[in-house]
Amino acid sequence: MLTVLAVLAATSVAPIVSTEWLQSHLNDPSVRVVFVGEQGEYALAHIPSAVLMDHMATVGDDHRLLPPDALARAWAKAGVSDTTHVVLYGNSPMATGWMYMSLAAIGHADHVSMLDGGIKLWEAEKRSVSEASPTPRAGTLTPRPAPDVIVDASWVRGKLEDPGVRVLDVRTTDEWNRGHLPRATLILWQDLFADRTTLKFKSLDEIRALLTRAGVAPNQQVVTYCAIGMRASLMYWAARAVGINARVYVGSWQDWQRDSSNPIVR
Repeated sequence: MLTVLAVLAATSVAPIVSTEWLQSHLNDPSVRVVFVGEQGEYALAHIPSAVLMDHMATVGDDHRLLPPDALARAWAKAGVSDTTHVVLYGNSPMATGWMYMSLAAIGHADHVSMLDGGIKLWEAEKRSVSEASPTPRAGTLTPRPAPDVIVDASWVRGKLEDPGVRVLDVRTTDEWNRGHLPRATLILWQDLFADRTTLKFKSLDEIRALLTRAGVAPNQQVVTYCAIGMRASLMYWAARAVGINARVYVGSWQDWQRDSSNPIVR
């Protein structure tokens, strides 16, 4: 009998799926569409069968991720099981990035796709929408903590001079100018998109080229940070989507600047 890990390894999914693909899989019981956002946005119009999940359902004190067991329960409540293909979309790319990272942290990254485009594109393509709020049947999701997803300040401090690690700062130019980590490279999350209005991503080749321009060399590991970890999570997803070994510093600048012994470049 195949173990859960073997099943997952054999059925990993594409990092991005098109609206056409999703339309044809809306009635697939193995696919769970998740709108990441708030009730008011969801109630206006959402993709049929999509369930609502606020990213705060995965957050504990100081905007840190919940423990693995609690994360698994939160996702299972949304109808996600061990072999569910989760498709994320929403109006805030940073929030969808965070939700991807939360699933990665419990070993489910290979079963998550981002939708290429949001509700604006879906409606522009004359696809049907819904105002119903389905209550999904709870899934059974086994947490498999992945220690290679999230890092802390101590880990980052120890890698600042490591040529095998590229630190990516996913904040604004203004935030960068007010202080950043040594040897970090500024990269804008907005540059992941071909169209920010419809939330259409650039191609994977273009995303790979974006990371290369940011100084990511072959076989280098990436660690991303921002203010607290949301924008960093989106860039973490992007790096993983193109096959780059990546980690995300949850807590990010908010955590780093609290310790006066941490080096800062101004």
